[in-house]
Amino acid sequence: MSKTANVAIDRPGLESPPNRFYRTVWRWHFYAGLFVIPFMLMLALTGIVYLFKPQLDAVMYRNLMFVQPTGTFLPYTQQVDAAKAAFPEATISKIIPSVNTNRSTEVEVKAGDRTLTVFVNPYTGQVLGDRDEVQNLQSIARKLHGELMIGKVGDYLIELAACWGLVLLITGLYLWWPRRGFSVWGTLLPRLSSRSRRIFWRDLHAVPGLYGSLLVGFLILTGLPWTGFWGDTFAQVWNQFPAQMWNDVPQSVRLTGSLNQNGQNVPWAVEQMPMPQSQIQSQPHDHSSMHSGGSDVPSGAVNLNSVIALAQSKGVVPGFNVTLPEGETGVYTVSGFPDNPAQEATMHIDQYSGKVLADVRWQQYGLVPKAVELGVAIHMGKYFGLANQLLMLFACLTVILLCVSGVVLWWKRRPVDRLGAPPLPEHVQQWRMPLAIVAVLGLAFPLVGLSLVVVLLLDYGILSRIPSFKRLIN
Repeated sequence: MSKTANVAIDRPGLESPPNRFYRTVWRWHFYAGLFVIPFMLMLALTGIVYLFKPQLDAVMYRNLMFVQPTGTFLPYTQQVDAAKAAFPEATISKIIPSVNTNRSTEVEVKAGDRTLTVFVNPYTGQVLGDRDEVQNLQSIARKLHGELMIGKVGDYLIELAACWGLVLLITGLYLWWPRRGFSVWGTLLPRLSSRSRRIFWRDLHAVPGLYGSLLVGFLILTGLPWTGFWGDTFAQVWNQFPAQMWNDVPQSVRLTGSLNQNGQNVPWAVEQMPMPQSQIQSQPHDHSSMHSGGSDVPSGAVNLNSVIALAQSKGVVPGFNVTLPEGETGVYTVSGFPDNPAQEATMHIDQYSGKVLADVRWQQYGLVPKAVELGVAIHMGKYFGLANQLLMLFACLTVILLCVSGVVLWWKRRPVDRLGAPPLPEHVQQWRMPLAIVAVLGLAFPLVGLSLVVVLLLDYGILSRIPSFKRLIN
């Protein structure tokens, strides 16, 4: 090879296409991390709090949740009356019947702009106390986790960060792949004894990233169905039920998912189901005393007692909640959201006749809703008990480790007074591959596709061409 050829190969502008692509991916990885890391840290920390909600609730609210069994339960209407007496100006919205003989009944009330859970001893009717459903640790963690406590804007930001998290995982796996021959150390095992701090932190970032990528990717994908843009669109496509399931049943424009505005009341799989309407009777009524004809209730008046008895007779697993009718055409909604999604149930019941207007179980779900509900149950650490919680805890800790080690790596290599982004190749590779990646991501996740186009145009069109910006970024 001639001397001229050697010089040409050494010139940065003529570096090999694989090297140019590697540097471009590294730069994408850097940008993704810059945006994602604050969100991922927050999601991991709040996720850990909500992951152990059952244990935290049992410790923090033990005096409210647990009672001494002393005989037989009072009628649920009487227990609700006790909650009403404690908060006479409040509106009763939901009740969770006692899940065990040593557990209290939970009555949700809306008092002004506050939502409270009132705990009632089911044996004596004594009000044990209340819990603010907005201002408590687990609720705050859930709100931060889902929408940063700023509504739709926060929801979209979380969705965008989650989708960019997938970009971070994909580019991270590409960067992990050995380029100069395979070695166990630094590839499959971290070199924790290395004297080089940079190698130490690089391996602490890359190797756990390899092993945790599937779990972290699982967390992201199973969380996306709850997001406001992608999740709603996904639900509209896949959460469809045959119209003949509710023949001759008047339906409202309201969807069952509207019951989830203040927490988890109904499963994701039924959120797009139209809520049926009760057929108004000629006789005046109230929820504590009304008679039915041809009803599905066991017998007697249609009220909270008969609705709960009906749910129990239909095999709804304890732990279900009952949402009370809103307005003259509203319905009772019984919804079970147990640890095992195969036991989920959603029933809409006519408030006058007691007729079951809709009864949707696992068997009626399509394949995709079943997969989503199973994924959500595992995501929340519910499906297989403590082992499930510990597995998801490991995933959250992996996210925290990746975020912290990524920041340390950036801090150690960044130049003084500059952002320190990996340099963009002087002659970028052909646009075919980047455009294909943008197209695939854009189709699967529109928000991340749109944002990726913006980032690429900004990076290639402005940051890499204006000298002052180029010096600041690189």
